[in-house]
Parts: sequence; structure tokens; C-alpha cells
Amino acid sequence: MKHFLEVRNLSKNFLLHILNDKHIPALEDISFSMDQGEIIGLTGKSGSGKSSLMKCVYRTYLASGESMVYDSSTFGPIDLIEATEHQILRIRKEEMTYCSQFLNVIPRVPAVEIVAESLLVKGVAENEAFRRSREFLERLGLPAELWDAYPSTFSGGEQQRINVARSIISQPRFLLIDEPTASLDQKTKDVVIEAILEMKRSGTSVILITHDEYTLTKLADRELKLVGGRICEAEAATA
Repeated sequence: MKHFLEVRNLSKNFLLHILNDKHIPALEDISFSMDQGEIIGLTGKSGSGKSSLMKCVYRTYLASGESMVYDSSTFGPIDLIEATEHQILRIRKEEMTYCSQFLNVIPRVPAVEIVAESLLVKGVAENEAFRRSREFLERLGLPAELWDAYPSTFSGGEQQRINVARSIISQPRFLLIDEPTASLDQKTKDVVIEAILEMKRSGTSVILITHDEYTLTKLADRELKLVGGRICEAEAATA
């Protein structure tokens, strides 16, 4: 059976020039596979390699290893380690979305426009994109009076809602999301969890990082626990 993503013996080292070209290992001999529509939770202590692994999959970091084969709808099976920059950029535009913990946006752009942008780049008509953006922000409990405000003035929890909204509103085929429910109250946390589960039911595959046991249990089909840059556990995460 062809996997959605298959990672074999992936490693990542950082070369620190300010420390006399010292090599710092971040990941070592990482191997796992996932199927379409599966949600994998990455867990482990800070510094264990979770974010590095996610960034290697997204190709923010260029890793080494045997292979990291992704079953792209655009290119077919493609090794993300060997893929060209052109191929990676197209995959990011059409299939794969990365949501970090932090909201990084252009200053003085209204929240509703930030969320709508991910739909606009996929060819959704402007009126429809903004309508869906407003609906999603309402669903996440962001007050209507803030929709046209700049997120730089928002609280941490409000910024997190914008960050999550713009990442999942377009329902990417492959979602990489770091701490999706951090800084959220329980009600909003449940809304985000249900939105991600809706994507899963539509076929979206998800890799998520979380320290929240509640989120992990509700979302993940399987847990990969990292210790010192290695996978030490791979098991079912849901009851």
C-alpha cells in the first residue's frame, strides 16, 4: 500500500559557524510513515526535535537521509529531500500548509483579510473568500468589531485564532500545525479541534505538535514521541 508520507532514516544537523563550525545534531535516524487522512501527534520535551522534524517535512530545513517520499497530487510520489525549490513552492501553494506557533503577518492588514488571503491565492472569488473568512472568525469566537482591526493589537489568544483560521480555512491536503490550541479557552479549543477533524474526514492529513494531552487525545490517531532527536515511541493516541 502506498503511503501518503514515508520518511526513512532522516537526519538533521546544524552547523554553527560562531562556534568554530560545530555540528549540532537535531534529528537522527527518523523513520515513520503516515496514510492519507491520518493525524499524527508529535510530542516530547522542548528541544527534543519536534519543530525541526516538522520544518524538515515542510522543507524550511533541508535534511539528509535515505528519503522522505510524499504522495503529491501534483507531482505524484516525490522525495522532499531531493525536490527542487520550484516543486516545493508549488506543493506549498497547492497542497501543504505550515502553521507555526506565532502569527507573522504584514502590519496594518485587517484580520479578515489575513484569513481570506489563503482562499484568494487558491482562486476563490473575493466576495466568497471574505464571506467565508468572516464566518470562520465568528465560529472561532472573534468579536465582529475586531474583524477589520490589525492583529498586532490583539491578545495572544486572539492572534492564535487568526493564525489557526488562516491555516485551515482553505482545507489544505496536508497540514503541519504547531500547538494549534495553545492560548485558547476550552470552548475555542473544542471549535479548533472539531474544525481539524472535519478536515480529516475530508481526507486532509495532519502532523501536529502539542503539549496538551486533551488536544492530543481528541485529535491524534497516533503519537510519535521524540527524545533527543530520535523517535522513542509510536503508538495510538486516541481512546
